[in-house]
Amino acid sequence: MQHPLYQKARFMTSAPTIRQAPPDEGWEVAFAGRSNAGKSSALNAITSQKALARVSKTPGRTQLINFFALDGTRRLVDLPGYGFAKVNEAMRREWEKHLSEYIEKRRALAGLIVLMDIRHPLTEVDQLMLDWTHDLELPVHVLLTKADKLKRGPAQSTLIKVQKYLKEHYPHATAQTFSAPKRAGLQDVWQVLDQWLQWERN
Repeated sequence: MQHPLYQKARFMTSAPTIRQAPPDEGWEVAFAGRSNAGKSSALNAITSQKALARVSKTPGRTQLINFFALDGTRRLVDLPGYGFAKVNEAMRREWEKHLSEYIEKRRALAGLIVLMDIRHPLTEVDQLMLDWTHDLELPVHVLLTKADKLKRGPAQSTLIKVQKYLKEHYPHATAQTFSAPKRAGLQDVWQVLDQWLQWERN
């Protein structure tokens, strides 16, 4: 199971700030999440590639904004992981410094995929991200990753709870379950990406 657009993904560049980023044109979808939410594994599964995004044994090592070209006008963007569960001012400043300029000023940004471990969704730091994107009116799609770690019943129960919470507090966000090892949920996330990137299959 592959997607004709995302399997073409290739690394473009890493940038510490948007001033070193590719030209701000076309469409981009960015991926964000806590450092241990499985972001690299999800990107590799979505693009049907084994090592497009490096899977670090030490979560949180990606401190740059990584751009991957899909075609001449569309890109996927891997944002720095935003730390573990405890929110403190130093950590908050660190990820806000990396992310705020890109998320607030990047005109090509069409939507944000936020990854959350299905066993620990909607942490305080996740909700900070949702608050922020709500204020910016930026569409968000939540991937509840590592769904293979739960049985189907509990996974569906968690999804329903998260969807209800989002509908009540963050109506700009949608959610689905996802498992990179099982390649489960790919069709759903591809559909969201296709819409945001304005890509239609011929």
